[in-house]
Amino acid sequence: MRKVQHYLVYLIVLNILMFCLSMFLGRYHIPMGEVINAIFSPIITSGSEPSRIVTTVLFHVRLPRILLAMLIGAGLGITGASFQGIFRNPLVSPYILGVSSGGGFGAALAILLFNSPMAIQILAFVFGMLAVGITYFIALLGYRISTYTLVLAGIVVGSFFTALISLLKYVADIYTKLPAIVFWLMGSLAAVDISDMLRTGPIIAVCIIVLIMLRWRFNILSLGSQEAKTLGINTTVLYLVIITLSTVIAASIVAIAGIIGWVGLVVPHLCRMMVGADHEKLLPASALMGSAYMLMVDDVARTLVSQEIPLGIVTAIIGAPFFAYLLKRRRGGKP
Repeated sequence: MRKVQHYLVYLIVLNILMFCLSMFLGRYHIPMGEVINAIFSPIITSGSEPSRIVTTVLFHVRLPRILLAMLIGAGLGITGASFQGIFRNPLVSPYILGVSSGGGFGAALAILLFNSPMAIQILAFVFGMLAVGITYFIALLGYRISTYTLVLAGIVVGSFFTALISLLKYVADIYTKLPAIVFWLMGSLAAVDISDMLRTGPIIAVCIIVLIMLRWRFNILSLGSQEAKTLGINTTVLYLVIITLSTVIAASIVAIAGIIGWVGLVVPHLCRMMVGADHEKLLPASALMGSAYMLMVDDVARTLVSQEIPLGIVTAIIGAPFFAYLLKRRRGGKP
């Protein structure tokens, strides 16, 4: 128990360090002294006031992006752990029910018809939620709804919306609309600002908090539906609540940043290696690890080369080899 608590403390410290480091990184170079002066100038009166350019870059460009990256990473991490827990499948990701494909279609449609950032976010969120709603409805058509039918229905709906995205790419203008659709689908935080943070951040944060409050119930669900019912748990309502909260998180992330893969798949596995399979520890650890991991990925994406790299490319380059390593550990009989 004490070792697990130490891991959680380490993850909190890691997030603080990554946050501080990220404030210093960016295309516009700001000396460390000016950054510290700008951060503490409202609290401590010093001889020199920070310039307007420095405060604008730090508080209107970097800070909203850093906070959103942390929330996105935390959301993907805890959503991946939640879905892997309720579906009892370690290969499940936050996008298993079709939210990424639905959101991608909504964003591509908005780019094709409106090309407005607000329209892109609204349609991506609406179609992401709609895709999961269709998945749930298809699963209800069977004899009884189960995690197995939900996953199969999610694959069907995801494939359908992926085909619709391909259709929109086919009819899009190859010089203007098509590049915008392709770049958006690869995921990026380059265009976010403080209004995006204020509009989307609270939604993701509230859903993360509620999932953490429900964390002890995940251990009961992992025993199976019948066992959970004998312990007085209304599994149907609980499954619906968890899926809804996770879907809202995933749809909000897709709407604001595009499709960022591998985070929700790899982070929960890494946290299980650290804190074990107990969801009371796993969910907070996944949120903290996802937050720090996403900050690291975003820092790499915006500073590694002169032109910003899409986040989906960086997460895939890092996540795929690491997941292969996890498979090798499992083949060797290690947890």
